[in-house]
Amino acid sequence: MDREVVAVLRLQLYGGYATPAPPVGPALGQNGVDIGRFCMEFNRRTERQPGKMLPVAITIYKDRSFSFVVKQPTTVCLLKEAAEISKGSGRPNTSKAGFITQEQLNKIAEIKIADLNTSDLQAAARTIAGTARSMGIEIR
Repeated sequence: MDREVVAVLRLQLYGGYATPAPPVGPALGQNGVDIGRFCMEFNRRTERQPGKMLPVAITIYKDRSFSFVVKQPTTVCLLKEAAEISKGSGRPNTSKAGFITQEQLNKIAEIKIADLNTSDLQAAARTIAGTARSMGIEIR
């Protein structure tokens, strides 16, 4: 049985910490979705990744039901964790925020390859290296 899709929302939420406050409440409320149920289900699914920024795609149907897909943590979140920094550099060309090893870069590429537009691990690593460079993270 196919249900008619009313909206597809893409949000970034912290794993295990979804609340009815913005951005969740207003985004789901205007489509008539049970916000509390979404928050409970999201927190249950992401309780093993507390505090990590997770992209989520929420599909809302005409009967006000919903389904959602939680993706891997954002590349920025994984890079900050690997480099053990709290934020990237404001001037990445002149001041470096931290560094990661090539092994850490490859490990992040393996995690993120499902969410990227490539199936080649080396291409995924180059994409993530570009994000690291723009954050001021040096790869050694």
